Amino acid sequence: MTRVRRLALAAWAGWERFFFTPTSTAPLAVFRIAFGLVVTLWTATQLPNLFTFYGPDGVLPQPPAIGPWQWGLLTTSNSVLMVAVVFLATLVAGMALTVGVSPRIAALVVLIGLIALERRNPYVLNSGDILLRVMAVYLVFAPSGESLSWDRWRRDRARFWEFPRRAPWAMRMLQVQVSIIYFAAIWAKLQGDQWRNGTAVSFALRMLDQLRAPSPELIAGSGLLTEWLTFGTLLIELSVGILVWNRRLRPWVLAAGALLHLGIEVFIMVGFFSIGMWVLYLVFLSPDWTERTVLRLRDRWRSRRAVTPEAASEEPREPVVSEP
Repeated sequence: MTRVRRLALAAWAGWERFFFTPTSTAPLAVFRIAFGLVVTLWTATQLPNLFTFYGPDGVLPQPPAIGPWQWGLLTTSNSVLMVAVVFLATLVAGMALTVGVSPRIAALVVLIGLIALERRNPYVLNSGDILLRVMAVYLVFAPSGESLSWDRWRRDRARFWEFPRRAPWAMRMLQVQVSIIYFAAIWAKLQGDQWRNGTAVSFALRMLDQLRAPSPELIAGSGLLTEWLTFGTLLIELSVGILVWNRRLRPWVLAAGALLHLGIEVFIMVGFFSIGMWVLYLVFLSPDWTERTVLRLRDRWRSRRAVTPEAASEEPREPVVSEP
């Protein structure tokens, strides 16, 4: 019993250390800014077809039948005005997240907006849109406005470039989400024959209505190459899901994952899924490295501003980069 108790206490201590030991909020702030930019861009891309996809006179005049727990703003009111309000609120909330104006509230508005559009017409959205919604959930609870935000500038300008330490449990959940995504993807793929027999990539590169550009016949027509790409995709996803928790291997597996999503983005139209995964990778940034990089960029920007046009015209010189 004593040994079991020691193991239990060690496990509890590890749990507390992992989720609740205060750490720098710099990576979370960078993630918030990137996520806000992506949400703003995602919302803006809805504008050309906003009323066609979600309006009462569009391709789906009435919301589809949903369960009692699948509620959304646009399932209760299907007017043009409500669609416009949801769109504008989501767009403004995305901008607020980027700047850091009440980011928890902004994330909540983004979440409600994404759910509203998804429940109104789920047939025009994909896994990338669902990924953005999941990330918004965690930002509702994360202290993402503690660094590099308008809220911090308003509270204390003198300490704007500091990075307070906070309990990282929300950021840890985002990190865990990366592994969950890849494990779920592998499990779903292995349920079909194409991924097990090595032909999945060949099929994907022949779906002409889903291709961003025609795939080279050298790739799509080679059974050996597409087989390697199929099993290589599974291997990379498994590696990221597991080895991302190893500090030494983390940069390598994340780089492999980033290249995988780049390849998908180049050839196949997957919406915002690849972009969303790149943003999600940011939660694995080293806090120390992130702080140094942000301060170095700040000093470089300040040093360039310090060079006046008059001084530059008198004696051209290289901009001075201050060390943090």
